[in-house]
Amino acid sequence: MRKIIHCDCDCFYAAVEMRDDPALRGKPLAVGGQAEARGVIATCNYEARAFGVRSAMSTARALRQCPQLILLPPDFRRYCEASRQILAIYRDYTQLVEPLSLDEAYLDVSGIDRCQGSATRMAEEIRARIRTEVGITASAGIAPNKFLAKVASDWNKPDGQFVIRPQDADAFAAALPVGKIFGVGKVTAARLQKRGVQTCGDLRAWDMARLVGEFGRFGATLYQLCRGIDMRPVKPDHIRKSLSVEHTYAHDLPGLDACHARLPLLIAEFRRRFANLSAPRPVHNVMVKVKFADFTQTTAECVCTSPNEAIWGALLDEAHARRGGAVRLLGVGVRFVDVEEGGEEEGTDKQFGLFD
Repeated sequence: MRKIIHCDCDCFYAAVEMRDDPALRGKPLAVGGQAEARGVIATCNYEARAFGVRSAMSTARALRQCPQLILLPPDFRRYCEASRQILAIYRDYTQLVEPLSLDEAYLDVSGIDRCQGSATRMAEEIRARIRTEVGITASAGIAPNKFLAKVASDWNKPDGQFVIRPQDADAFAAALPVGKIFGVGKVTAARLQKRGVQTCGDLRAWDMARLVGEFGRFGATLYQLCRGIDMRPVKPDHIRKSLSVEHTYAHDLPGLDACHARLPLLIAEFRRRFANLSAPRPVHNVMVKVKFADFTQTTAECVCTSPNEAIWGALLDEAHARRGGAVRLLGVGVRFVDVEEGGEEEGTDKQFGLFD
């Protein structure tokens, strides 16, 4: 039986800004890009969220919803330093730490003697140390697996924690809305709701064959997670599945020729990032992402082991032809060959999210 803690800092970037400038506390605050440059909100504090401001929202919309919003540019140097401090605290408790981003991570504390072996007490101690040593708050979820721990960490935000005991896991999972399942976005949730599926308990009425028939390989994952079953171990070493760069332009690119003119700069930036990878795996797929002026988007990709400008250019032609017209965002990237822990390559039909 595993003991998993999922720790997630509260409004991380904004929290660091408020820590360093206490005058910002109590005021609606967001970190993100400028509205005139088509920026988006990276994160915001809870005062801003009260006005409906959310991460990934366009800055222009955020300012319409909250005209008094204080907008700050991101300072990743300070955020990375805070992240290093937090990771050091986690590793005082266990070496099985799987970072998901700068501000959240899974910890497997199974068999750890600290705090008399209590994962709940360890989570309390970790959160207290983050508050004292880093100067920000964090929330935590404690559960027998990663899926439930991540759900639990959001239960008592901000600055709280929630425990799902093994004997309560089945009932807790059954009552969850299907939208809480990792990988179930708005579209999938809507498809399920049209079929009368609101909760994980409702989804349990579907057998494996029906789920796989409806959702492909993801259906097998749904079958497990709706039952609160998640056998994934905490992996200290994250394996990168893809690499990409994308750019949102301050002014729409009027057509395909203008997109091609911007492509070399994107590719050059991609090659710089690729060269900085410590041990890149072989490339399997190459892709181009296009977001049009009306916010619709498409991705064209092909199997290719040696991407070059000609291939990205052909994919750009294919993607742009699907709709045509002005473009607000371009992206280029690759997906790497996926290798299981045992060293065998998986089948090429495995689906991954693009531009992770």
